Order: sequence, then C-alpha cells, then structure tokens
Amino acid sequence: MIARLLSVLCCLVLALPAFAACSGNDLRATLDQGERDRLDAIVADDPFAQGNHWKATRDGATLHLIGTMHLSDPRLDAPLNRLRNTVESADLLLLEMTNEDELALQQRLSTDPSLLLMPDATLPDLLSEAQWAQMSEALNARGVPPFMAARFQPWYVSILLAIPPCASETVLSDGGLDARIEEIATSVGIPSAALEDVETIFAAFADQPRDVQIDMMLSALVDPAISEDLFATMLASYFDEAPAEGWAMSTILAERYSPIPSDAAAEIFATMEQELLIDRNRAWIPVLIEATEKNETVIAAFGAAHLPGRDGVLALLEAEGFSLERLPF
Repeated sequence: MIARLLSVLCCLVLALPAFAACSGNDLRATLDQGERDRLDAIVADDPFAQGNHWKATRDGATLHLIGTMHLSDPRLDAPLNRLRNTVESADLLLLEMTNEDELALQQRLSTDPSLLLMPDATLPDLLSEAQWAQMSEALNARGVPPFMAARFQPWYVSILLAIPPCASETVLSDGGLDARIEEIATSVGIPSAALEDVETIFAAFADQPRDVQIDMMLSALVDPAISEDLFATMLASYFDEAPAEGWAMSTILAERYSPIPSDAAAEIFATMEQELLIDRNRAWIPVLIEATEKNETVIAAFGAAHLPGRDGVLALLEAEGFSLERLPF
C-alpha cells in the first residue's frame, strides 16, 4: 500500500457517485506450490515480519510504531479502541501526512492540478487504440470519465486503477487508521507533525521515466473481479498483522495477473519498493530519532508495509540502538 496520499490523490474523483461494497476473495489460498514456497522464503528472510504495533525504547524515550492502512474499514474500530490510551498519553504524533497538510494539498490540487497532468501528451497518444479502449472501460467502471483522465499522468492513473470499482466513496473518504489516530490526538491537544514533506511521494512517482509510468499503469489494468480480490487480499493480510506477507503477496500477484510481461512487472515492483518504502524509511529515521530526543513518548503511525524487512523502519531503528517489543494491536 502507498501512503496516506492515496486518499488525497482520489480527491478529484470523490465527488462522483458512490460504488457498491467490495466482496473480493482472499487469494492467499490460491497460491500454487511455487508461489507458496516463494512467499514463505520472502517472509522467513524478513525481520519483524509480524505485528502492526511495536514499541521502541532508547535512553528513556519511548516510540510507539503503528502500522496503518489508509482506507476506512469497520474492522479498524477494535484496534483503534485498544490504541486510544496509548495515543492519548503521547507527547507527539508523527504521520506520513497530517490533516492540515492534506487539506492544503487538496486545495492546491483543486486550483492547480498540474501536478497530476501531462503538459505535452494525452493517454490516447501514448497507448494503442486497443489499450485506450480497455483503459477507458476501466476508468468508466471507477466513475472517472475517460475524457477527464486523458491528460492524467500515467502514474496517477495506476493509483486510480489500483482501487477496485467496488470501492465506495466512504471507503475512500472516511479516513483510515492514521486519520482516526490523528483525530484522537487532536481532541486531547497532542500536536501532530509530518515525517516528510508533502511533495516526497509525488516525486517518487513523477520522477520515473514516462515509459516506466506507462508500464505501471498497464500493469494495474486487470479484470475488475481480480482487482477486487487483490484488494481483499491486501486487507486480509493487514488484519492478520502480517505486513511482510502482504507486501510479498502484492509482488507475487502482480506478476501473476499483470497484463504486461512478468519480468517487467517484477522490475516495476522492485522500483516502487525502493522509492516508496526503502528510501522513505531511511529518510524517516533521523526524524524519528530527533522526536525521541525532544519528547518522552512519541507515536509514529504510517503504512504497515514500512515496518518489516531488513530495510524496514523497525530493523533500521534496531541498528540505531533501540530495543523493540511487539505490543497488542
């Protein structure tokens, strides 16, 4: 999953009619033996593969790390209630994007959508007639008129396509766990700050060569039923507190279902892992350390995929001398 900015990037289409509720299938049970062996090997090699809530301590300071999802789901109610006391006792909340930043960006996009538009081409120019026809059908299914999307940056279209047609406006707009944690913090006067500049994730996508962006877009052009299943699988892994498995499943299933060659799909996923996870994880560590040096108790809430792995936030903090303990979620 990408950052909280996903909900912001959808703001241009949120005024369109709501869609039906999703009811996809968890695809973990459909793995063949080769895929299962690959999944098990990836997860076995990842430190901190399990858990959505961890405590890191060093020099008397406590840092709670909470893996979030950025979409609304009724299953979030229970973990939010369990986390409430932890949030209310913090001195500072760190997020990928604060509500204030999100509102400012939405305002900017509403008046200057150039961040999302190609200045020199349209999608029909870049795609074959058959590809554009398929793309138009997929966009229409998501309530996005193709004529409106024709000038969208290909990377932005890839994000729109990652959301299945069944996803409702409520799922996209009500706010995920991070937004709800920020509501609790705000209600008791706990300050919030961003882990990074709001432009960071735009650059992660926009700096990719256009041919890579087009491959990203085409790789997301899967059958609506498969898109719904991918969505359900991602959510199931999250609520099983299996972030390493969730990311690995996304990699495996992208290669299984992507309409582009599997090696190209794997290369795209590796690029996105570097840009969206690894590089950002490393950039966040000094921010997290500085926060613990100035505050006794800090909460950092961000997408769960940032937690596990050798280049995950938890392993990077451990390398900086933090002691880590998994807590209930």
